[in-house]
Amino acid sequence: MITGANTGIGKETARKIAALGAHLVMVCRNLEKGEAARKEIIQKTNNQNVDLLICDLSSLNEVKQFTDEFLKKYSSLHVLINNAGVFRMKRTVTEDGFELTFAVNYLAHFYLTKLLLPLLRKSSPSRIVNLSSDIHKFFKIKLKDPLLEKRYSGQQAYSNSKTAMVLFTNKLVRELEGTGVSAFTVNPGHIKTQLTTEGLPKWMNTMSNLIPNRRTPEQGAETSVYVAASNDLEGVTGKYLTDCKETKTAKMTKVIENQDYLWELSERLVSEAIEKES
Repeated sequence: MITGANTGIGKETARKIAALGAHLVMVCRNLEKGEAARKEIIQKTNNQNVDLLICDLSSLNEVKQFTDEFLKKYSSLHVLINNAGVFRMKRTVTEDGFELTFAVNYLAHFYLTKLLLPLLRKSSPSRIVNLSSDIHKFFKIKLKDPLLEKRYSGQQAYSNSKTAMVLFTNKLVRELEGTGVSAFTVNPGHIKTQLTTEGLPKWMNTMSNLIPNRRTPEQGAETSVYVAASNDLEGVTGKYLTDCKETKTAKMTKVIENQDYLWELSERLVSEAIEKES
């Protein structure tokens, strides 16, 4: 399963994994765009086992409904790639009342993963692949205000969500010890996609174009595919990878208290959103 599979890195990751012959489940927000991507991937890979499921990750109740339907339809899950992401220059709030970037990039994936953990355990050996970014080393995360209710910036919101993914992965490693389920974080590098250009002022797009070593979505997908499918990582867990090699994360992501704090906060936020709708 891969979220955000109809565009950018997600689409290239989906195509490459389908080319390996896997039974692929693409999770997309938009039915029309998702179906177009699914048909293209089938045509390019000649793999007919490519399914499309629709879920708007900005709604935690929709994540719950989606997961319930998935669990009715599928009896195994060997790889979960939490790839979908958004970026907003102006603070936007979801229907649950949460800052959009944190809600979609991290909180929805936290909830989705937790709901799928029993099936991942049953299907072990299995892998969870969380998409992050090296931006987390520079902006880190404001743990006391991860939803940026006091002072918002697009870069800080994005960093909050991507640092959260590293903390989440490190916590999962402890939670899943001995289960056969491994967890990894992937840094795809700087890539110009719809995510990184949508809503940006012209001067920021110009600056983005000047960044060296910028990659294509296809290049950005390589590490996700490697982590999802490589035999090199059998029995391995907890790595943060760039260019298919282990690299370092921010020191604060290794602090157990930070991992536990974010996990407990996430559980509380999810509970509040679900109870509000019930």
